Parts: sequence; structure tokens; C-alpha cells
Amino acid sequence: MPYSKSTRLAAAFALAALVVALAGCSASADSSPTAPGKSTPATPVPGSVTLNDEQAKTIEVNPVSLHVFSSQRTAVGNIDFNENLSVQVFSPYQGKIIKAFTEIGDDVKKGQPLYTIDSPDLVQAESTLITAAGVYDLDKAALDRARPLLAAQGIARKDYEQAVSDETGAESSLKAAHDAVRMFGKSEAEINSIVSSRRIDPVLMVPSPISGRITARAAQPGLLVQPGSAPAPYSVADVSTMWMLADVAETDSPLFRVGQNVRVKVMAFPDHDFSGKISVIGATVDPATHTTVVRSEVSDPKHELRPGMFATYVIQTGDAINGIAVPQDGVVRETDGTQTIWVTTDRHHFTQRTVQVGRQQDGFQQITQGVKPGEQVAAKGAVFLSNMLNAAPDD
Repeated sequence: MPYSKSTRLAAAFALAALVVALAGCSASADSSPTAPGKSTPATPVPGSVTLNDEQAKTIEVNPVSLHVFSSQRTAVGNIDFNENLSVQVFSPYQGKIIKAFTEIGDDVKKGQPLYTIDSPDLVQAESTLITAAGVYDLDKAALDRARPLLAAQGIARKDYEQAVSDETGAESSLKAAHDAVRMFGKSEAEINSIVSSRRIDPVLMVPSPISGRITARAAQPGLLVQPGSAPAPYSVADVSTMWMLADVAETDSPLFRVGQNVRVKVMAFPDHDFSGKISVIGATVDPATHTTVVRSEVSDPKHELRPGMFATYVIQTGDAINGIAVPQDGVVRETDGTQTIWVTTDRHHFTQRTVQVGRQQDGFQQITQGVKPGEQVAAKGAVFLSNMLNAAPDD
């Protein structure tokens, strides 16, 4: 049956009211709290990334803390012998080496024989000693005979006085010859044996003048050696202390002082520090590299250091400060040169923040501006977060 015009209008008004009512219910449902276990997509925040559970497991989060940062400088250099405690052992007289007793690397004591030589100078000195001893014995015997003769008036006084003079002169000559042989390193017992036996001992023993380690050897049996003629048959160094020669930047040189403590590391012992003190600061600057040489004496009681080792050293140049710090892996240097960190409150949503950095030490980076102690930051995985942000498509 056909509907009247008034009926059709009433139906249209009723349908419109129903649509409005349904729209209101939908709006009310959208504004109601989210049901447990469900989440609604959040509007992306510029400079932030959101991680799922699997991604979040790869990020290590630590609270920002305070760390003591020392005022220090580092330098690189090389280990060398302490030349103030190193000596070249030349023969004091010309001769041929008979025997060498030690090898490179051997530890020796002061006075220990290093090598022996057949010395013509020693032969001459011992010959003079034997002659002087014979003359002294004759003159002493003559004086001993003259004394009782003088008492019995069996000899003129002038003859007695001549005997006394001869004995005195012979004694002086014997003492001089004795001292000359002793200068060759012969002991009193050896000298007395030469005098009593009237036999020459041509072997000259050359001892080590210091306790230390053999660092070089050129001694070969039959080699003719002369005083001061290079190379020395042996070189001995006291290795209880070594030198570190470091090239220090010209700009850092005013911070260094003689007597400052240094900590030295070498690649052979990465977990061990050697302690030392600055002993010499170079008086000139290399115009090509703008560096100056700083020499430090490094204690090496276990004789672990070797000349030529590459070394680094750290020196305290000022007072330490207690500063805000984050792990070095938590700081990212962006392509525009800025330094950034990633801050979070729930370990899933991370926000990038630009910071100002200071000293870097012990695996920590000082933050002078941009973060406060207690805030949670990405300690590891910060580069991953920056890569995610940079890879995100622009809206």
C-alpha cells in the first residue's frame, strides 16, 4: 500500500536520529579506557623509536651515574735501556781475548768475570814486579848484614847508610810495581803468588763494573782489543729501571713536569701497568711533528720490559672531577658531528637527545650538558637505535 508523504517524512527523521545515536555510542567507546591486554597505536614522536620485545632484548639500559674523571694526558713511545745505568766494558789494556764467559741476556754481578785477555802490558808490569822484588830482597839482606857489622865497628857508617838508602829505594820500587800490577785487577793473593814463585801470569781478567744484564757482546776468542776501541767486547745494563721515550704534543708540553708520576702500558702485558716518573723533558720541539721528547724512568723489578717495545703512558696533569657519565657505547657521533644519547622510561620507547661531552676515561664518557643522573639511557645498542631512526621513512 502506498505510504503518504507525511509517513515517509517521519520515517526519514527516525532513520537520521538512529544514525546520530550510533555515532555517539562509537565516539563514547573510542574515548573509554583501553581494555586490559590491548593497546592502541601511539602517534610517532619525532626523534624517537619504538622497539618490540625481541628488539628490546638487544639493548642494554643503565641509569646515568657519576664517575670520577682524572685530568690526564696520554702519549706513545718506546722502551729503551736506562743509559745512565748502562756501561760498555772495554779492556783497560791492549791484548787478545782468551775466553769469554757470558752470553747476551745473562744476568751478572758486579765483579763477575766477563772475559780474559793475554796482555803484553800485564806481562811487562809483572816482570817489573818480579825484578823489584828481587832487588828488594838483596838490599834488605845487605842491610841486615850491615847492622851487626856497624855495631862491631866492622863497617864504615857511610857504607851502612848507603845500605839503608838502597833498601829504602828498593822497597819503594817494589811498592810501585805492586800497585801497577794491582791496577790490572790482580788480587793480593795473586800478586804474592807471582812474587814468591817468580812466575809471570799473562792472563788479565776483565770483570763487570756493575750488576745487570748483558745487552751486547762482541767478544770472540783471539780478537785483539784496545782501550776505547769500538765495539766494546761487552755491554752491561742495570735493567731494574728502564727508559720510556715518548713524543708529546707541543700543546700538551706545558702540562708536564719533572717528577710527575706516570703509568706505562706495553702490548706484551696489556693487563699490567708499570709505574715511573718523568726524569727529563726535551728542550726543543720537532718542527716537523710539533712534538717534544719526554723521558721517564720506569720501574721494572721483574725484568719484563725489553728495549724497542711499543708503549703508551698516562700522566696525571691536574685534579680529578666527579662528573655525569654514560658508557662510551651509549654515545653516538652523528653524521652532522653532534653527539647523541638515547633516553627511555620503559625500555621500549627511546628518544634521541643531543648532549655535550667532556672527558673520556675508563670506558665512560663525561656528559657536561643534556642528561641528569638517574635517567635511563641505552648503554649498548645506541648505534642500532640511531640506524633505525635514520632508516625510518619520512612522513
